[in-house]
Amino acid sequence: MKPYEPNKLPLEGLDYKRLFTLVGDANAELARYDGLLQGIVNPSIMLSPLTNEEAVLSSKIEGTQATVDEVLEQEAGIIKEGEKFKDIQEIINYREALLSANTYLTDRPITLLFVRELHKILLNSVRGQDKTPGEFRKDQNWIGKYGCSIEQASFVPPNPLQLLDHLEAWQKYMESKDIDQLLQTAVMHAQFELLHPFKDGNGRIGRILIPLFLFQKKKLSQPMFYLSSYLEANRDEYYYCLQNISKQNDWNGWINFFLKAITEQAKSNNRKVKNIMRLYKDMKKKIHKITRSQYTIHLLDAIFDRPIFETTDLVKRTAIHKPTAMGLLRQLKKENILKELRAGSGRRAAVLSFPELINIAEGKDIL
Repeated sequence: MKPYEPNKLPLEGLDYKRLFTLVGDANAELARYDGLLQGIVNPSIMLSPLTNEEAVLSSKIEGTQATVDEVLEQEAGIIKEGEKFKDIQEIINYREALLSANTYLTDRPITLLFVRELHKILLNSVRGQDKTPGEFRKDQNWIGKYGCSIEQASFVPPNPLQLLDHLEAWQKYMESKDIDQLLQTAVMHAQFELLHPFKDGNGRIGRILIPLFLFQKKKLSQPMFYLSSYLEANRDEYYYCLQNISKQNDWNGWINFFLKAITEQAKSNNRKVKNIMRLYKDMKKKIHKITRSQYTIHLLDAIFDRPIFETTDLVKRTAIHKPTAMGLLRQLKKENILKELRAGSGRRAAVLSFPELINIAEGKDIL
């Protein structure tokens, strides 16, 4: 099989008549979501459940097996070794790459150097660390069944000798204006996946770039729109539409799928964000009524930011005097707002959880 020869960007010959309604629907739903986003005082704390879910589901598409609550349990020191530990470390790296990108992009554009830095974070000390983290591939690779030859491959990315030229054209396209920014996001993501510039981690980097690009194009006030929930739920169609670009040059089919994904995910995110905001508001009143404490907001923000935590870690993060913090946590435990996952003993701190928030993130009752 010959290496794939990417289309020149911007694309020509798209069926705008077919895509027009989908573009309108996707823009309208994303605008509604961003309206909610703009009303959140502390989005990094309030939306940390969505960030954790994105890291879990984007990594799940690539084969990791862990849930949001297991990631939080590992960070609280409950899971310490084994295959699950390795999976969770990959997820934590994904989240770190997402969060570091948010800081970087406030006053700088997405560049190839920036993409390489994200890749370095993603593969730091995990199973792909031998796959040249932060470096574009210099060898021909291919996709197919395990152990297959290049002739048996389902897809062969561009020749590494031309890769940098294609990547520079991709970067130039991101800097330009296309007919619609969501359509441009669809093209940007697919072209990156088809270039397959790294030996490992291409899918995850490509998905991280979606909210970052929307933020850069000012379609979002915060780079916090995560698509992996829809893509994981429709994984076969996701891959089928991407493959059809290389097999049949079917960009219309891919863009059609991507715009539907944006529309449906925006609706889902709207529901989740409203539920999270409602819970925050209710808990603010409830915790203050129970504790009558001046530290209500400090405590609330800490358990929203990390809804499974060691008690000593919460004391550090809130800077509340330890006896006061422990007394407040006891009150919340007594009222069943917090649940004990591991009892404290000797020097080992107790681990507590905030089930209501975790259940919103998971979309079902876990705890």
